[in-house]
Amino acid sequence: MTTVTQDLPNSRKRKLVLLGMTLVFILIGIAYAIYYVLVLSKEMDTDNAYVGGNLVNLTSQVSGNVQEIRADETQMVQAGAELIKLDPIDADVALSQADARLGTTVRQLRERYSNVAQYDATIEQRKLVLQDAGDDLARRLPLAADHTVSGEDVAHARQAVANAKASLEVAIKQADANRAGIAGVSLEQHPGILAAKADFVQAWLAVRRNAILAPVAGYVAKRSVQVGNRVTPGTAMMSIVPLDQLWVDANFKESELRDIRVGQSASIEADVYGGKVVYHGKVLGLSAGTGSAFSLLPAQNATGNWIKVVQRVPVRISLDAGELEKHPLRVGLSTVVTVDVSRTDGPMLGMAMPAAPVYSTKTLSQPVPEAEAAADAIVKKNLAR
Repeated sequence: MTTVTQDLPNSRKRKLVLLGMTLVFILIGIAYAIYYVLVLSKEMDTDNAYVGGNLVNLTSQVSGNVQEIRADETQMVQAGAELIKLDPIDADVALSQADARLGTTVRQLRERYSNVAQYDATIEQRKLVLQDAGDDLARRLPLAADHTVSGEDVAHARQAVANAKASLEVAIKQADANRAGIAGVSLEQHPGILAAKADFVQAWLAVRRNAILAPVAGYVAKRSVQVGNRVTPGTAMMSIVPLDQLWVDANFKESELRDIRVGQSASIEADVYGGKVVYHGKVLGLSAGTGSAFSLLPAQNATGNWIKVVQRVPVRISLDAGELEKHPLRVGLSTVVTVDVSRTDGPMLGMAMPAAPVYSTKTLSQPVPEAEAAADAIVKKNLAR
């Protein structure tokens, strides 16, 4: 009797414990269902996301030997800073040659313009010779009628007139040919001088381009050039990464894209900082194709042993510049991206191209007016009498 009496309270206790545990699990399930409906169903996350950025390759615009390297990897450089200097001797010699060619062209054309007056004077002289020959023939013809002068003299007079006419025609054609090369333009605007000035400006710019400047501010990476290397136009020498122009490429599964829209807010956690730092951004756009579509060797799905593989589409997420300044990131770092998909009123693809440039630099522009002024000074010097 004692054993039966003790088992009854224990059985009731077990039932109460089991009932309590069941209620707890039910409450947890209900809470999770509410949390999923209110929170999780409004978010889309992936850990297949990496930091992206611009990799600005520094190349040479002229040929030359590397004389100086003024920045190395991991160093911060400002836009417009001189990073590499080429040996200027070849460019200086080419500039001297262009200077000489411009001066020679000016003097040659100056002579051609001066020859116009000379040809005009020659024409006038040949006209006078023709007139004298015609007058001489006119005087001899009456005398030949009464045999005062011989027929031979008259023939010589006729020949003199013909020679004078031919000489006049030659002089006129020579004058026309000379005018054809200079007609309609002043000496300073002659195409020959303009072409020589353009060559001089090109040589002048080549001298300045021996100093290779940083097009943007950022950190030097992937330096491949060495002192003494011979570089040609287009040779990649180093890269600059502007760490204030970063974004995140989040690779979402194709089944997760139905609710992702441009403009939706997103939160990003980088593995380098963990959950201590949360970046905030927005969806900038979705790629026009999957990652495999743009790979070097695209998948050949039209095969007999085809196996379906879930594809991923890169989604670009912006990063807040202020947050980047406080907690710098590097290109290629792993991140976890969570996109708030509660609002689906935005476009599914990227926005239209903006009117203003997305990226620009002024460090590559050259003072062409200064070079043209130097060329004009050479022209003026060689025109001086």
